[in-house]
Amino acid sequence: MKFLNLRLMMWMVWIIASVFYAYQYVLRVMPNIMLGDIMQQFQIDAATFGQFSGVYYIGYALMHLPIGIMLDRFGPRKVMTSCILLTVVGLSPLMFASHWIYPIIGRFLIGMGSSAAILGVFKIIRMAFGEKRFPRMLSFSVTIGLVGAIYGGGPVSYLCETFGYQTVIQLFAGAGIVLALMTYVIVPNAKSAPQGTVMSDIKEVLSNKRVIWSCIFAGLMVGPLEGFADVWGTAFLKQVYGFDGTRAAGVSSMIFMGMCFGAPVLSFIAEKVGNYLLTIVGAGVAMAIVFFLILPMNITPGVLSLLFVLVGICCAYQILAIYKAATYVREQVAGLTTAVANMIIMTFGYAFHAIIQRGMCFLAVLR
Repeated sequence: MKFLNLRLMMWMVWIIASVFYAYQYVLRVMPNIMLGDIMQQFQIDAATFGQFSGVYYIGYALMHLPIGIMLDRFGPRKVMTSCILLTVVGLSPLMFASHWIYPIIGRFLIGMGSSAAILGVFKIIRMAFGEKRFPRMLSFSVTIGLVGAIYGGGPVSYLCETFGYQTVIQLFAGAGIVLALMTYVIVPNAKSAPQGTVMSDIKEVLSNKRVIWSCIFAGLMVGPLEGFADVWGTAFLKQVYGFDGTRAAGVSSMIFMGMCFGAPVLSFIAEKVGNYLLTIVGAGVAMAIVFFLILPMNITPGVLSLLFVLVGICCAYQILAIYKAATYVREQVAGLTTAVANMIIMTFGYAFHAIIQRGMCFLAVLR
């Protein structure tokens, strides 16, 4: 009976961590839906908005190493609760500020707090299920999390049009406070005994060329998700295909829908093929082909949705890349390696935002 209660508790902890991952995904894609409202309220152009969207990834990436270390030293309860509250604080400038610098700072804080979501999932899966089940359980967490991204698309766009975007922000701020309370009550404060000094572990990971190069190549593939789907997909479809806001948000959110399926599917394929790197390369080639196909601008919404589902399935390569990077190091620093891998991959999100922003401005000039 005691064993069953323990297992039930671990599943509850995993669900809480996965819900936090879904919550931060909603916050990540919110600018995609609220682009016009935010630009109008603060009187900014597309270039400035691109910086607002991209600064999320700077905060997200910078906090990976500190949060990864803190999760080991202080346990997930305090760290995850604090980071959820940090995202709530980051939302407040959109509700109360009048000067543009404060929403930028808030977006940076949201990125910082959101980094604890995926790292918390990494930590809790290893605590509850072990390294052997890590890819499969991580894929399920990503599936749950991406439900948040999907509902950061069409449904949130509808709520914004019906009630106003500031009311929606207030609702999510309240939901964040409730989630923080649940996390503090349910998530254990388990700590890991340090195996060595922090600097020696970091040096070991960062000096591993296989880890660094695999993460760089994985980062170069992240544009379809962290650049296009997160923020610029809706604007692209409205400007180039002439869709209305709700349809554009719904179609672009199909990438997240595809990743829901892709997370467990790609993990299954990689296990059956027995080659994680080949599966990752195949996913990259498929995404490149799809984006070449949408350039002629004569694709129907139905076909476009199917193509974006395929892109989403391929975007799940990140799970395989992070797991593969962790296999290149000792088990004692596997957790730190996953944090470093996700940090490097997510850093590329900022670069893609800047590139896509310039492309959108170019398209506007052509039209």
